[in-house]
Amino acid sequence: MNALPVLEPATDESCCAPASAPALGAEEAKQKALVFKALADPNRLRLLSIVKAEASGESCVCDLTEPLDLGQPTVSHHLKILVDAGLLHREKRGTWAYYSLIPGALDDVAGILAAL
Repeated sequence: MNALPVLEPATDESCCAPASAPALGAEEAKQKALVFKALADPNRLRLLSIVKAEASGESCVCDLTEPLDLGQPTVSHHLKILVDAGLLHREKRGTWAYYSLIPGALDDVAGILAAL
């Protein structure tokens, strides 16, 4: 039987210099992933587009259930995820909540992709 050759470990380490520091820290990566997770749902993308397209710049939760054909609790859940991800702002007025796009939020998302 022919023995397989034994490979010696490389002694020249100049070809693979260790990275100086991670380009993205753990906490920053976690926050950015939260944004992409929020955007990964078709209903949440639709909610963002509805709010963004509103002439007043904001939408009442009462106006967001019908276009998605979803119940109010489900729409509220999706909106909470978008708020937690830093994409939408929520303002309570009486019994209703109004949502608006956080200025620069979508530009920040584009910036995340450009920086990678």
